[in-house]
Parts: sequence; C-alpha cells; structure tokens
Amino acid sequence: MRLLTTTALVASVALGGGAFAEGSLPLKELPDIGERDYWVPDEVNADGKLEALQAVVGSEAVPFSGSLDNPVQIALIYPSADTSDFWARNYLAMTKRLEELGINFETTEFASRQIEHSLQSTYANQVEQDADLYDYVIFGPSELAIQADNIDKLAGNDGFSTYVWAFHTPLKDLKTQPDAWFDFSSAAGALVMCDYMLGRLGNDVTMAMNRGIPGITDNQRSGDFKACVEEKGNWTTAYEHYGEYQREGGFEGTSLILQAYPEATIIHNANTAMAMGSVEAQVSQGKEKEVFSTGWGGTGLELDAIRRGELDATPMRMGDDVGAATAEAIRADLEGRADELPLVFLGRITVAHDELSAEEIDALEQEAFRFSGVGALER
Repeated sequence: MRLLTTTALVASVALGGGAFAEGSLPLKELPDIGERDYWVPDEVNADGKLEALQAVVGSEAVPFSGSLDNPVQIALIYPSADTSDFWARNYLAMTKRLEELGINFETTEFASRQIEHSLQSTYANQVEQDADLYDYVIFGPSELAIQADNIDKLAGNDGFSTYVWAFHTPLKDLKTQPDAWFDFSSAAGALVMCDYMLGRLGNDVTMAMNRGIPGITDNQRSGDFKACVEEKGNWTTAYEHYGEYQREGGFEGTSLILQAYPEATIIHNANTAMAMGSVEAQVSQGKEKEVFSTGWGGTGLELDAIRRGELDATPMRMGDDVGAATAEAIRADLEGRADELPLVFLGRITVAHDELSAEEIDALEQEAFRFSGVGALER
C-alpha cells in the first residue's frame, strides 16, 4: 500500500484481505441457506453494524481523525458507461463525502458497459497486477457469478482493500471475501414493489417482463417480483424477454410485447436502461398511456420519465447512500475501525410513482441525491 500512516497500516493488517477470517461465515443461518450458493445480509452482518453505518451515512460528516502522507489511491472498475446513472452518482457521492471527511484522495476509473464481461476481466487483471498503485479497489461487477473469479482475485490481494458495489449476496465459494459489499437489496425492493402494485392494481392482472441477465440480480428484481404477484395476486405472466440490461433490449422486448401480447397491461423493466428503451418503444407507437410501466432504481432518468407521464412507478433507492457509505468505510479503515463495519451495507428503498405530487417527488429526489444532485446527470 502507498499510504504511510500508522492507522492505515494497522487497518490493512487487521483486514488481511477480508473483514472476516476464513471459515467464520455465516454468523447465523436462515432456513433456506442450504438452497443458495450465496449468503444474504442477515447471515453475515453482526447485529447492529448495518444500522450503525446507515445512521452515520444519514448524518453530518465527522472529519477523519488521522493524517495522510499521500492521497488515498482509489481504483474503480465498474460499468459506468451504461445508461444507468447509478455508477456516476455514487462516484460523486463517495468523492463528495470523502471531501467532507477531509480525506485527500485520487481516483482512477476503468469504465465498461454491463455486457462487457471480458473487458472487466482485463481491467481486474490490470489492477491486480498494479496492486502497489492502489489503496482501495471498488469493483462493480457486470454480473456477480460471471465476475466471481475476479472478485476472488481482487479480494485475495493484500495490497489493497476491495469493496464491491451493486451486489449484496456474498458468494459462499469465494476463497476470500471482499472487505465490504455495498448495495440496495433487490429482493427487498421486489417485495416493496409487489405490495405497491397489488395495492394499486389489484388481482388477476396480466403482465410482461423485460428481464436483465440471468443471475442473482435479475432473479431477485424480476423473479422475486414475479413470484410475489403471482402468489399473492394471481397475476399471469404472458412473456419474459431478456434484454441484457440494455436500452436496446428494453425497446426490442417492448416492441414485441405490444405486437404479440396485447393482453399484457403491465411491463416490468429490471433496470433504468431497459425502462428507457421500453418507454421509447411505447411512445413511438402512441401506447404509453395504455400500458403501466415500471423501472428499477429511481434514477434521475426514471423520475423525469414519471414527471412526463411516460413511466408509472419504480422502486426508488436512496441512491447516494452507497457512495457515502463507501467513503465512511474508507474513513473507518484508515482509523483502524474496520471491525465496526458490516460486511454488507444496504441502502433504503421506497416507491416513486405518478400519483405523487411534484413536491413529494422532489423531496424524495433531494434526499436520494443529496450529494450527486437532482435531475438527470449530464454525461
């Protein structure tokens, strides 16, 4: 590591490539643990640690108590070239929170699109080989299972601390767990959205789905939502299209749905990019008022679409929580307090929808994007 502070060296020794010693997980077991190849947050977080970090993230910054001989070096490997502004916003949230904390830093970004799995592997290899250049590596996997080997490789390098963005399900077969995972629970968001949709639209509804890439994220965002509305509301799923989290996939899937499955009155989209493509397809055919469309994440693009009357509802993350929590984790690490952190940090999720007043949407947006700013980002 390039840092020369005593606190940083103590923290790196304490972490040893992971906040938990090998073989110490899970801390507790939920009934279906044997059916999964991953752990859920409640199985790996010590009681109270998640809530404590959430409270810190939602409060005013407490300045870093140590001193640095050199700027903290942070590498970010993530699909920030995609349509979703999740990555850009959390980058801004992290850097602005670090500034509030008084931590001097420099960042190096390795951008890709979410479908560019091999490019992410190239970046991971490059960063791992240049371990002496970095103190922290933030990895936003294109898909968790596909990038598992790269996560393992980065987490196993004791030259830096490894944080994973946008996933909250630590894989059981990793040889070394990352130092922390930062995300919003897609499973929890699916249930929040399920309850909202059943309450608003009732039972016996037919829907179609623009799903993402087969894997944990889509299993939760789409699969858990589908299972919930089918079980609790007797909904029927007419068609499922895998759009690979791309705008084009949402457009193509929706165009097919509108033509071949007119009985579907709801279109579920598993991320911002597909939701924007879906909206575009509906508008091109003049059917945006005939179909109830959902997004995922409550990004600036989605909120603008709700304001225009083109998107109806979305599970909305308090988006800047992930970036701010990462900055707070860096502060805790530098201060030798890494053992106070949860292994998995989760942000809050609510539902933004077209029946909210303009003032209510604005208030949600102000809170969610308190660091990165409201409105769609210029990119």
